[in-house]
Amino acid sequence: MTRKRFLTLGIESSCDDTAVSILEGPSRVLSSLISSQLDLHAPYGGVVPELASRDHQERILPLVFSAIEEAGVTEPRRELDLIGVTAGPGLMGSLLVGVITAKALAQAWGLPLLGVNHLEGHLFANVIHSPGLAPPFLTLLVSGGHTEVILVRSFGDYEILGCTRDDAAGEAYDKLAKLLGLGYPGGPAIDRLAGRGNPEAFTLPVPMADTPRVEFSFSGLKTAALTLLRHLEKEGALPVEDLCASFQKAVVEALLIKVDLAVRLTGVSKVALSGGVAANSGLRGAFLARKDWQVFLPPAQLCTDNGAMVAAAAYNGFWRGRRSGLELSPDPALPLLSD
Repeated sequence: MTRKRFLTLGIESSCDDTAVSILEGPSRVLSSLISSQLDLHAPYGGVVPELASRDHQERILPLVFSAIEEAGVTEPRRELDLIGVTAGPGLMGSLLVGVITAKALAQAWGLPLLGVNHLEGHLFANVIHSPGLAPPFLTLLVSGGHTEVILVRSFGDYEILGCTRDDAAGEAYDKLAKLLGLGYPGGPAIDRLAGRGNPEAFTLPVPMADTPRVEFSFSGLKTAALTLLRHLEKEGALPVEDLCASFQKAVVEALLIKVDLAVRLTGVSKVALSGGVAANSGLRGAFLARKDWQVFLPPAQLCTDNGAMVAAAAYNGFWRGRRSGLELSPDPALPLLSD
């Protein structure tokens, strides 16, 4: 008798992307749909929480049923086995929409429910792309809201080795882009311009380069870039490509220095990259150049927030014995804890 395939519905709504996926087993993506809110928030230069939650409400159920249809599921109650949903961290209003939807579907279809930590979801983006990725490994998680180095001893056993003291790397990109009038989100725009510029044109500080701890800080680099920008504007010449390239060089060096420190401290040289900034070409190139590391890079569609990573984390957590009841509540500051 052929064993029934295990299907997980993953729901992600922690910030400004509504994302739903159907995953077969630990890593086979049957459908993965994302509704972006970039155009909605671009005029404000950042995410407006109230607008984000309202848009999630409008889009989430149609997206769920579209993902189910695309995956070839005709009877969700009978064919699905688990519902995973991001429970935090994130924006409270956005998280609520996803969690309430997941709870309602779990109750209606009689399915088990599992709340997933958003950071753990990003860890599993690499597992989807590289099913052979096994602990222990290090993950550099870089996005608009997070910059952390995480030691994955085993799935469910995590240690955050270090994080940022202030701005996340993605925030620094967005703030410089706003000063340059490049629009929102700023990271991709700066990355494109940096590819045409000279990274040696200007010397910008590499933050926290000499500290003995795995830690980051990007507020000082942001201030240095602003000072340089104002100086160039006064001189009447603004080589935007060179400024972006020099800024990106400093950010990438700051990230690599601390990952290298984490490798030396732990003895773990298997290193994965995750989060929205993991799509940055400069950072990806610098990772691939490290021949002393075993490097894992997710494809661009798995770097940003997506439902597949949530489904993968939920699947793994379910088989580790984790469960959530219908009393599940979102937590905007949910910490990444071990089982």
